[in-house]
Amino acid sequence: MSTPVSLTPTSFIIRASGLVKAYRSGGGSVTVLNGIDLVVPRGEFLAIMGPSGSGKSTLLNLLGGIDRPDCGTVQVDGVDIGAMSAGQLAAWRASHIGFIFQAYHLVPVLNAFENVELPLLLTPLSRQERKERVHAALASLGLDQRSHHRPSQLSGGQQQRVAIARAVVADPQLIVADEPTGNLDGEARDEVMSLISDLNRSLGKTIIMVTHDTKAGAAASRILHLDKGSLQSEVQLGAAAYKLAAAGELALDRRSP
Repeated sequence: MSTPVSLTPTSFIIRASGLVKAYRSGGGSVTVLNGIDLVVPRGEFLAIMGPSGSGKSTLLNLLGGIDRPDCGTVQVDGVDIGAMSAGQLAAWRASHIGFIFQAYHLVPVLNAFENVELPLLLTPLSRQERKERVHAALASLGLDQRSHHRPSQLSGGQQQRVAIARAVVADPQLIVADEPTGNLDGEARDEVMSLISDLNRSLGKTIIMVTHDTKAGAAASRILHLDKGSLQSEVQLGAAAYKLAAAGELALDRRSP
């Protein structure tokens, strides 16, 4: 697999080296990631695909600072996130990384406004500044009339839009998405992918997305395939390839010519 070369510190947002992660299982351990090296240029839309159990979500959690590797390092925007304490890392994530999950992870007892505001509570913003940011984020996703609705009062697509608003409210440069269309069908899936793509194309956000969805993967500019804890192949998607992949006429399980 080819790796970008001659990168300056400002040309990439993530550099991961030698990532190893294992979990205890019974009387032994299972290695989920086995020496992953990865560079993500700033402003890229990267999709990570592969079979269930290949380590996709584990890799995403390491890149997003949710978990720590057993070996190896992760630099995000020039910062070695492994060198931070748990408290420092939590505060840093709140302002530097936005998270979108398959299961939305909205707090049931909070309304849309309060759910979107959560990451901002770890920042030094004033209450008025938080209010303005939350309203702007909800309005940009067409949810300004749903700010007082709790998750149970929203459709699946609306809940995921609230989750996207929460991911962008702190204006992070990096957004990580774990199966963002996994619980959505048809029109809602297409709508969510359009919103995520727009974050990349119009706002310049770097997106790293794990997905099983071929159509969702086709929205990315690059696809990496992970299997048995190792990166196996790479697909570069230009405009023409994107149209073919979205139409199901280009396989995304092997390197493009």
